[in-house]
Amino acid sequence: MSLSPRSKAILQALFVTMLWSSSIILIKKFLVDVPPLAFTGIRYMLAFLFLLPGLLKRRGEVKRLSSFDWRYLVILGLVYYTITQGGQFLALVHLDAITMSLLLSFTGPLVAVLGLIFLKEPVSRLQWIGMAIFLTGVLVYFMPETTIPKSALGMGLALFTMIANSVAAVMGRGVNRDQRLDPMVVTGISMGIGALVLLGGVIVFQGLPPLDLRVWLLLLLIAGLNTALAFWIWNRTLQSLTAMESSMINNSMLIQITLLAWIFLGESISLIGLVGLIIAVVGLFLVNWQPAKRNA
Repeated sequence: MSLSPRSKAILQALFVTMLWSSSIILIKKFLVDVPPLAFTGIRYMLAFLFLLPGLLKRRGEVKRLSSFDWRYLVILGLVYYTITQGGQFLALVHLDAITMSLLLSFTGPLVAVLGLIFLKEPVSRLQWIGMAIFLTGVLVYFMPETTIPKSALGMGLALFTMIANSVAAVMGRGVNRDQRLDPMVVTGISMGIGALVLLGGVIVFQGLPPLDLRVWLLLLLIAGLNTALAFWIWNRTLQSLTAMESSMINNSMLIQITLLAWIFLGESISLIGLVGLIIAVVGLFLVNWQPAKRNA
């Protein structure tokens, strides 16, 4: 039995989120001493270098890009990589990781609304119910450990990052769904622009830290497999999945990171946390499940 393009895209998107989740575990276990913003800038620049041969192979298509395409990809790169990634780490300077993760979980509903307005992508009643169930599970998971944020600046940066992430999700779907541009071109150019600005800011304001051989090897692994390959596949899935569907699959990282941290880092999961994760899984299933149509 062959899978439909949508089912294949869902499986590919889940594979990508597994790669991204494993990045968090690798960073926690081996790269905890590397400044996070510098690590991010180097990671995305190395990933762009991995993608560069693919861009050169498609240089004919790159030359045919219109001025509108270039503007779109430049803005996508700045929003998706520079602002979203940089803003997340700036917010974490003033805010705890639990509150940050909780706020980012609301990306899915915002993407659903933006996708409805700008992409005319409808959201079914079942998907709205699934999102509500997912957010209920997230709140059950986080609320016992969440404290009232003490930094208005941190909350502002976190909300700004969440909005930027949502806008980037809609823009990514917008440029990929008509399949006019090759996903390699979309990924390579947008990531290159975003990485260049992000790393440039790091060099100007922080400077690059000294890194030993082990760190460079891990950076190369994460940049090649978990970033370059992962984002290329992700852009391919956006040809089939709506912005909201892909965003909710991205939110499954919360569940994956928790389980991977339990397995590989020995971090415990409370009973209430486990209940929250199970509720969230049910919500994600409903968002991406399409009941079989009855024959007339």
